[in-house]
Amino acid sequence: MLLRLLSLLLLLAGCASGDSVPADIAARDGPPARTLHVISNGWHAGIILARSDLPVGLLPEAADFPAAAWLEFGWGDREYYPNPRPTMGMALAAGLTPTPAVLHIAGRAALPEAGGKLEILRFRISEAGLRRLVERIDAAMERPAGQDRAASLAPGLYETSLFYPARGEFHLFNTCNSWVARKLAWAGLPVSDSGVTMAEDLMVQLRPLAVPR
Repeated sequence: MLLRLLSLLLLLAGCASGDSVPADIAARDGPPARTLHVISNGWHAGIILARSDLPVGLLPEAADFPAAAWLEFGWGDREYYPNPRPTMGMALAAGLTPTPAVLHIAGRAALPEAGGKLEILRFRISEAGLRRLVERIDAAMERPAGQDRAASLAPGLYETSLFYPARGEFHLFNTCNSWVARKLAWAGLPVSDSGVTMAEDLMVQLRPLAVPR
């Protein structure tokens, strides 16, 4: 039982945040006009947006990725997620007590190809839904008082990615996968973070909603 718990904590420590979504959030939205993708590696899920779709004035940190056509967003525990040699103690601390979070942004020249454990789903959302989604991601960034951009904390998981300080706290019941679920709900997709812990909990909801790539 202890081994199962420790394994679960290790899987989840890459991910977090929380905000409630109004039930009728998309009731007055217009027709689908923009595209987003959700990426899952079997453990963690993230959101991929076209850089050209970012509303003016939001997520100024995108300037750190001048060659990127696409930007991938995900959350993580601030100590465990960026650490190249994470320990079991870090995983336990991340899962059992609320801890600060990071936002991981990866700049991509092209969309990654699905294969193996890597799954990518495509969705169409309204202009209003896109703006709400980006506003929520932008609000997740923890910027110094009086400054309009956050400085990166550490190199990211890929060659063109960075970690940034983020608002909110990570813990076992508030993971990257539930964070992604809430952001997608803000975008107008009919998904819920209820019961979402692992990436598969989210992907089960999303697969019937996806459109062909």
